[in-house]
Amino acid sequence: MSAARLKGDNQMGMISEFKEFAMKGNLVDMAVGFVMGSAFATVVKDFIDGVFMPAIQPIMGGLDLSEWQMVLREPVTGADGTVIDAGWIISWGQFLTSLISFIIVAFVMFLIIKSMNKMKKREEAAPAAPPAQEVLLAEIRDLLARQNAKM
Repeated sequence: MSAARLKGDNQMGMISEFKEFAMKGNLVDMAVGFVMGSAFATVVKDFIDGVFMPAIQPIMGGLDLSEWQMVLREPVTGADGTVIDAGWIISWGQFLTSLISFIIVAFVMFLIIKSMNKMKKREEAAPAAPPAQEVLLAEIRDLLARQNAKM
C-alpha cells in the first residue's frame, strides 16, 4: 500500500473515532455540567455582589470588601491625567470576595450532592424475598446436611 493511502485511512479512522467519542453520553453530560456550572457561578457572583456584600457592608462600617487593596508602589499619572506607571497594587479584597463566592458555591454543591445521595438511598429497595422454590431447596439442603452429620 502507498503511504498516502495509509495516511488517508488513518485520518478517516481518527475522525470516526472522534465522532464516536463525541457522541458518547458521558461527554454530553460533562458539557451540560460545564454550562450549568457556568450559569450557577454567574448567579452566585451576582448574589455576592448584589445581595450578600451590601448586606454585610453596614456591619463592616460601610466598607466595600472588593475595594480593599495593598499599594506597594503608588501609580504615577502625568499632568494631563494619563497613567504613566500603574504601580504595584495587590487587590486582596477582590480575592476575598472570590473566596467567599467559592465557599458559597461549594456549600450549595455539597447540599445538592447530599440530597441526591439521600434520594438514591430511598430508591434502593430492600432485596425481594427469594422465590418459594429456592427457599424449599435450601430447606432440603439443610435437612440433608443434618442427616449426613448424624451418620
